[in-house]
Amino acid sequence: MPKPAARLGALRPSPIRVLSEGAPADAIPLGLGEPTWVLPESARRALASESGVCAYGPNAGLPLLRSTLAAFYGARTEEVLVTCGSEEGLFAVAQAYLDPGDQVLVPDPGFPAYAAVARLASAEPVPYALDAAAGFALDPERFAAALDAAPRAKLAVLNHPGNPTGGGASAAALARVADFCEARGVLLLSDEVYRELHFGTRPASLREVTGRGLVSSSVSKGWGAPGLRVGWLLGADDLLAPVRTVHAFAVTATSAPSQRAAEALIAASGEVLPAARREVQVRFDALRESWREAFGEELRTPAGAFYHWMPLPKAALADPMAFCLRLRDEARVVVVPGLAFGEGGRAYARLSFAARPEQIREGVRRLAPLWSAR
Repeated sequence: MPKPAARLGALRPSPIRVLSEGAPADAIPLGLGEPTWVLPESARRALASESGVCAYGPNAGLPLLRSTLAAFYGARTEEVLVTCGSEEGLFAVAQAYLDPGDQVLVPDPGFPAYAAVARLASAEPVPYALDAAAGFALDPERFAAALDAAPRAKLAVLNHPGNPTGGGASAAALARVADFCEARGVLLLSDEVYRELHFGTRPASLREVTGRGLVSSSVSKGWGAPGLRVGWLLGADDLLAPVRTVHAFAVTATSAPSQRAAEALIAASGEVLPAARREVQVRFDALRESWREAFGEELRTPAGAFYHWMPLPKAALADPMAFCLRLRDEARVVVVPGLAFGEGGRAYARLSFAARPEQIREGVRRLAPLWSAR
């Protein structure tokens, strides 16, 4: 029997999916980072209007969507590549730029796909720590230390506001990190998929401090449409050129009906994004109030996204996955052990407050007895 590629040996099923897909039918879903508000009307109208021939479309994306995204970001159309969600964009960048043995800086704790796409390119993920005391914000000094310790680094990934912590990054921090990478000839990719779901001031973008990096995002979070599977990369034409080649051979093009719905969402950003932020605020308020009632604690407001990064009880630290499985199977509430996001998350668990407010309240009520008992 043929053997799978050796590079798959380091990959394991995501604990996020394992916990969610194996959950009892009556479990409260606070595991997946998936918007639960209604798809905006603009996208529903676009999907309903589909008729006639359903063609592939250009590799780089439908011209109207690319021009609408360019206008949204103050970019040129040539600087936009439409992908099948942001993860396909990450995969295409890794395949386009990484050789076996190269190193990739990834946040720890951070989204598991960053390390996975590095390994799928036979490269080595190198974690860099975030500033826990500042809400797991990007720390240029910690980043620089990791970069200095990675002589074969070729790519570095940022995520702000971050999954799983909700931590942010200041414009000054982004600028310093961009300078470090440019001095080393390291490509910097900033995943800004949660940027529009902010609390307070809109976070800075990497595009505001440098023109020599890539920015990744999608309609999955801020525009509330993960099922469309439409994302994009923004960057200088020469940086995107090799990525376009991988993208074209990997997927040909993103779904044309989904792209038209995404274009309608981006064009209606003035209404869609504030409405999404209101939905997230309602959910965070539900979490904050129920947490205060259950634990007598005040929650720190994240920079953005919809995650509560919560310290585990001491007795759970020996086996965080076993503890989260008990929460799922006994308390009937799904949360994700922080270890799924890197060694830096060992002492934490991630609760997604993207769920409906009533689910959040019931989920906290259910987990409180086991959480306190541990």
